[in-house]
Amino acid sequence: MRSLPLVVLLSACAGAPAEPSPAAPSVPAAAAVDYRIVDGRVEVPDAVTFVTGAAALSTASDAALWHVVGFLVAKPSITTLRIEVHGDGVGDRAAEQALGEARAAAVFARLVELGADPKRLLAVAFGDEKPVAAADTPEGQAQNRRVEFRPAAMRGKAIGGMPLDGGGRVVAPK
Repeated sequence: MRSLPLVVLLSACAGAPAEPSPAAPSVPAAAAVDYRIVDGRVEVPDAVTFVTGAAALSTASDAALWHVVGFLVAKPSITTLRIEVHGDGVGDRAAEQALGEARAAAVFARLVELGADPKRLLAVAFGDEKPVAAADTPEGQAQNRRVEFRPAAMRGKAIGGMPLDGGGRVVAPK
């Protein structure tokens, strides 16, 4: 699938009010950000990571999450962005699903803290249902353990005829 670039100016205009409007969160300034959707997911600058075995986000995740907030500001036509949390395929499946659900809720909450509109977010956990690599090596497990952001609806209509949840378990925001 090809990459669709979108360059958006995020720097403030001269003479603009210092206070951000409630409709547009204050995204950290950058000269220009190149937002890309690759293989159906928003490309982020860094991985979203968690404390091992927990739902607590690492502070290193904020760069990716700010990027997602900026994407939502730049793309108001994306009316639903699906937060997908995937497990590594190691251990008890039920425990992995529960951890994924808690992590999806944590990502949702942090995006809202950063200014994302909660009505445009859908948190979903897949457990080990959608691996991208064999789970028999540490490298494969690391590839499978991921968070992806997928546009699910544009202007209120599901993209590609897929269900908004993508087949995962929807997590109720806390």
